[in-house]
Amino acid sequence: MSLELWGGLECTVNRIRDRYFDQVERTGHQCRLQDLDAVASLGITKLRYPVLWERTELDGALQWTWPDERLARLRELHIDPIVGLLHHGSGPTHTGLTDPDFPQKFSKYARAVAERYPWVEDYTPINEPLTTARFSGLYGHWYPHEKSDRSFVRALVQQCRGIVLAMREIHAVNPAARLIQTDDLGKTFSTPGMAYQARFDNERRWLTFDLLCGRVNQSHPLWNYLLDCGIEKGELHWFVENPCPPDVLGVNHYLTSDRYLDERLDKYPWVTHGGNNRHCYADVEAIRVAMNADLGPAARLFEIWQRYHRPLAITEAHIGSSPDEQVRWFYQVWSAAQSLSAFEADIKAVTAWALLGSFDWNSLLVRNDNVYEPGVFDIRSGSPTETPLAEMLREIADGKQPSNPWVDELAWWQKSERIFYHQEFVHTEHREHVAGASLQTSA
Repeated sequence: MSLELWGGLECTVNRIRDRYFDQVERTGHQCRLQDLDAVASLGITKLRYPVLWERTELDGALQWTWPDERLARLRELHIDPIVGLLHHGSGPTHTGLTDPDFPQKFSKYARAVAERYPWVEDYTPINEPLTTARFSGLYGHWYPHEKSDRSFVRALVQQCRGIVLAMREIHAVNPAARLIQTDDLGKTFSTPGMAYQARFDNERRWLTFDLLCGRVNQSHPLWNYLLDCGIEKGELHWFVENPCPPDVLGVNHYLTSDRYLDERLDKYPWVTHGGNNRHCYADVEAIRVAMNADLGPAARLFEIWQRYHRPLAITEAHIGSSPDEQVRWFYQVWSAAQSLSAFEADIKAVTAWALLGSFDWNSLLVRNDNVYEPGVFDIRSGSPTETPLAEMLREIADGKQPSNPWVDELAWWQKSERIFYHQEFVHTEHREHVAGASLQTSA
């Protein structure tokens, strides 16, 4: 089974109070149709592409000019779009993630998109519902800026219900349409003292896919937690009765996705300190900790395959770093996907993400500091300029071994210098069954 090479544009439209921050505008792609020709030169077969609700529904009316032109050009270039309808957003100003009518409003928009483009077969209706719910409902970074488990869970359930209803409407137009559902499934490791929080985090990370697959019933580890957060039993039974398992499970994995928790705050800088209602603790990148654990894309892909046995794809592969490290990271992700394919895991593709780069992810998009990270292209000159990633992607698309010598060199995350935090005990896996009522949630 050969892997496909997909691509994607960082297209987040996140809301901060009453302001929207639009990555498509900030990278200049809003006004450059010719970007798609540059993307086509890479040899990708599919492109994650935005037809976002906030960008299309303006002043109460649907404005199709921009997506009409772009999707038509993708058809001419023989690139299949994976259409995204909401990307870390909360919809137009008349709704939001905790609006009881959000799922119905969103599905109505999905139907309009499907009727406008009946030939589109691949959809990611809502990107990373769990991550968006955390950032919007638990951490307060994005609208509606809530900081509670109740808001987090409500935002997640609303989005997942919206996905099910959206796919129902899309299938009414195009029964062959596929759901390519994304989320970040990074794993949490910890000291023994924080094992209970790690167990909770490691159950929570599956909730998007578990809800869509109809797995959240009375035997689910987080059943009681969800009820304690105000979700009605009937709402959860609805997912069991209306399963919408993704055709492809999209894994957005970053070098910082795997986390490590430690209650000994004096060992960590204050900016890493957080907590729950039982303990304060540091939350740091697991890659920075000296411990015995399986980190990285291969380990996470294997876990996901074992849990769901459904087709997988890496739907975002990107690192904000120097060009040589970007080359090494993508090649490591590609190699991890290839290695699992050899063990009969059904892995469809790896997606080169942020083709045009992105702005201000260093602050999780809460500030407009104009901090730019190049991707496969660098747009700071006003038009896309290829970075070294571009040629490597062409070689991969042609089935060739990358010729760039950087792929044979160790990356910083493979060297001892990556270690910032040394632990005097060895990490152990947390495999105990978790009872939802006894869990504590994290900030």
